[in-house]
Amino acid sequence: MPDMDAKRPWEASRRGLANQLAEIDGLLPGSVVVRRMRCGKPTCACRDDPPSLHGPYIQWTRTLGGKTVTRYLSEDQLARYQPWFDNARRLKEIAAKIEIASLHALEQSESPGNPPGTPTPSVPRHRPPLRDP
Repeated sequence: MPDMDAKRPWEASRRGLANQLAEIDGLLPGSVVVRRMRCGKPTCACRDDPPSLHGPYIQWTRTLGGKTVTRYLSEDQLARYQPWFDNARRLKEIAAKIEIASLHALEQSESPGNPPGTPTPSVPRHRPPLRDP
């Protein structure tokens, strides 16, 4: 008997995206910017025209407990952790694609022209109540 999942296009998409998720090793949220800045000294070379700015300063900014936290990174740290910053962005992209595939599956399985008894995606029927930690 043929595999019913193979007939549903969203199943292949979902499986492929799940495989991509499995490849993600670690991730670091937030954003990284490299800046050059002026200091507060009025006679510093950073005030010249053209300015000779200080830096580069590598800043990693993220939200932690509802507050913005900034940490300075060295060039070595940035090189070491750049794949994890990339993975965080990749995770968001994959999650958005899974959401789109799920919405397409819902639309296809619940469309008015869909004959009764057509297989629907495997959706959990019962969800346990959330517990406070």
